[in-house]
Amino acid sequence: MRLNDLRDNAGARKPKKRVGRGIGSGSGKTGGRGVKGQKSRSGVAIKGFEGGQMPLHMRLPKRGFLTPNAKSYAEVSLDKLQAMADAGTTTIDEAALREAGYLPRAMDGVRVLGSGELTAKLDLTVTYATKSAREAIEKAGGSVTITRPEKHQRLRGPHKQNA
Repeated sequence: MRLNDLRDNAGARKPKKRVGRGIGSGSGKTGGRGVKGQKSRSGVAIKGFEGGQMPLHMRLPKRGFLTPNAKSYAEVSLDKLQAMADAGTTTIDEAALREAGYLPRAMDGVRVLGSGELTAKLDLTVTYATKSAREAIEKAGGSVTITRPEKHQRLRGPHKQNA
């Protein structure tokens, strides 16, 4: 047997039916669509329609919501900050964290989490820091500068200013 002798089994490949090509073709005129009605016309898509029964996609419960413009922050623990301080860094910002290899890719900012222990005095400039992280840094004698923008004041009711 040679490569040029290889063939598909008989009937494995069925030729495409060419509809609407005259009476002699066996599927001319209406082209196998029957007579009249919505499904005999072109441009019809009745996907998910179940003949008036409630469709499956409407019967199933809807779960969750994905915010289209959600921000994703790189999370850094106090242990990692302590490791950087042990390496000799006292001023830490996003660029220093990226250089140290704690930020693998560009994200919307840095969030410091309060897990771990910190004994070194550090000056941090980050997008966000948890309350416990701020307390731990200030307890060690350091300072935290938050760079995230303040939330906008929202109007409540027709003319009331949120106080």
